[in-house]
Amino acid sequence: MAKQDTKLEAEGAEFLVLGQLLLQGISAYKTYNNMPGYDLVATNPDTNRSAKIQVKSRWRTGAPHFLIKNFDDCDFVVAVRLNRGKKGGGGSMLPQSPEFFVLPVEIVKKVRRQGPWSKVVFRDIEDLEKYKDNWSLIAEFLADTV
Repeated sequence: MAKQDTKLEAEGAEFLVLGQLLLQGISAYKTYNNMPGYDLVATNPDTNRSAKIQVKSRWRTGAPHFLIKNFDDCDFVVAVRLNRGKKGGGGSMLPQSPEFFVLPVEIVKKVRRQGPWSKVVFRDIEDLEKYKDNWSLIAEFLADTV
């Protein structure tokens, strides 16, 4: 079966994450120059801090993992399960609302599986649910006056 083209959905996921950040009162913008290693930058002008965020999305409902090659230049990875159904549109997996997992990059580095593509399996992340919609991790990072 040919690889599914999900480029538009991946772009949409970046905008979904950007919207979530803005709704949480976190100033952020999308990088339009296709920066390697991150897609969004969140900022706090009061502390003069910024957080580089890489967005990784999976089209399939309940996707068990995501792929990531380069994450050395980011502070967070936001994994988005777009939950659009099953590959090819078949099966009984109905589309659901997207799920967002806000992962500090240290967590991603700890659980990634080596190979031609570094894979992060959701079940390998301890206490995965504590990262679901946890935008406060980014807000706290930005508030830190280290």
